[in-house]
Amino acid sequence: MKTYKKIPALVIAIIALILVNYLASLAHQRYDLTQDKRYTLSDPAKAIIDQIQSPLIIDVFLEGDLQPEFKKLQNETRYLLEEISNYNPNVSFAISNPVEDDADANIVAQQFASFGMTPLPLTVRRNGEQTTQTLFPWATANHNGKAIPISLIKNIAGASPEQFVYASIQNLEYAFIDGFNRLLNAKTKRIAVLKDNGELPDAKIADMFLKLGETYSIASFPMDAVSKDPEKTLQALQNTFDLVVIAKPTKAFTDEQKFVLDQYILNGGNSLWLIDAVAMENDSLRNADGKAYAFQRDLNLNDLFFKYGIRINPVLIKDLYSAPLSLATGDGSQSKYQELPWFYQPVVPSFNTHPINTNIERPVRFQYANQIEVLNNTPSVEKTILLTSSVLTKLEGVPKEISLDDIGIEPTEEDYQAGPQPLAVLLEGAFESAFKNRVHPFTLDSVRFRESATNPSKMVVIADGDFISNDVDSKGNPLELGFDYFTRKQYGNKEFLLNTVNYLLDDNGLINIRSKEIALPFLDTPKVVNTINKWQALTIGLPLVFLLIFGGVFFVLRKRRYAR
Repeated sequence: MKTYKKIPALVIAIIALILVNYLASLAHQRYDLTQDKRYTLSDPAKAIIDQIQSPLIIDVFLEGDLQPEFKKLQNETRYLLEEISNYNPNVSFAISNPVEDDADANIVAQQFASFGMTPLPLTVRRNGEQTTQTLFPWATANHNGKAIPISLIKNIAGASPEQFVYASIQNLEYAFIDGFNRLLNAKTKRIAVLKDNGELPDAKIADMFLKLGETYSIASFPMDAVSKDPEKTLQALQNTFDLVVIAKPTKAFTDEQKFVLDQYILNGGNSLWLIDAVAMENDSLRNADGKAYAFQRDLNLNDLFFKYGIRINPVLIKDLYSAPLSLATGDGSQSKYQELPWFYQPVVPSFNTHPINTNIERPVRFQYANQIEVLNNTPSVEKTILLTSSVLTKLEGVPKEISLDDIGIEPTEEDYQAGPQPLAVLLEGAFESAFKNRVHPFTLDSVRFRESATNPSKMVVIADGDFISNDVDSKGNPLELGFDYFTRKQYGNKEFLLNTVNYLLDDNGLINIRSKEIALPFLDTPKVVNTINKWQALTIGLPLVFLLIFGGVFFVLRKRRYAR
């Protein structure tokens, strides 16, 4: 009878348990209890993920027998993709090992490389033996018949494994969301690269625009067309392009060309200027004498920049914090290359003062940079200094003879007391025309002349034309922007410029994702080495001591009990 009464209660308990689980599945909620909200998607990321209305499949190839650092990267990748998939069920992912089932790693590596996914060779030490392991830290995102590669790593020259993994994890959300954005909103904005004023050749800007070409439409824009039909040229610029890039012009702009650019800016067009006010570069020093003259370069842009609120002064910046110059020393077969400090190449850390220069791990490099003077004549334009030289800076006027013999002269801090000098400045707001109350170089018929901007616009001015220039190898192939061919060092110019273009084209969400700080706990290796004996004693020896004490007490008590 008692058993009969218990049966309905048991059935009711099972039904209640099933019902509670079902209701819990409907009200499923994830909680991120980390201090830095590491597993919480940022609002800009959610805005892009919300656009995914059909299946998007992600294949991650970071699987297998991984080193502890890359195991952490794999786990963080999985956590992020789980969060994305939970937020939008249209996103699914799988993590696999591309070299499982005894596949030939070399053949797989060649296949990955053919798709632009470079494998990562690692030196691994196990059981006293050193071997090479090939990793494939890549993912592919597939959506509506289109697939793109996504790199899971972020290279930092000279970084420790912990720093390398930290930077990669820090960049994970940006990498995936940027990939989704390229799949969903590919090339909706257009960039014009101005030509015909002696700008850098295509080979010297190839790396930057190949990368930008993944997201934006890129096209050359001939400024010589202004002399033939200036109004039609202005209309083409205004109606077609969202951003113009002026990369190291060496020929003076005509008033007609300036008028076109001025009206483009006042109609809401954005611009990126990389300007040399002084003509000088390292190649000029590679002669028998090792000398060259630096002189002012007149680009006929002073009045334009003055009206917008800045002035680029024709002086050279020398900075004690600088990049080395690689020079051959010795004669004949005894010659060798030596890296020597060259104060005309300031190395500038990118402090997190603005979304443009947030989380750029490597410092940027300038070459024969000039001083930007920020003026107070434009209250409607907000000015933000993005990059400056160090406090140990010296200004040199031109014309001036530059000689490699200067490398042997020991500098004194007393000569470098000019203080930080602006090298890159962001201007944003409602600009006023440089041709207001002036005679116009040509008459506008179908386009209205604007004295002041109706739509705010943005521009970034960098006082170094070579800031965007990549080196080329001995065969003329472009190298990665920021990589010094002679010293083999890597700088952060490319990341800075990518952030700059994102910001100028209002892709602020992507930049804000970069600014998300993640605090990862890593072991302090020197501290571990110094305190390993103490922690081994606490974690291994102390439990054994407690076990011996417990065993001894138990033995004594047991002996007393049974002795009676």
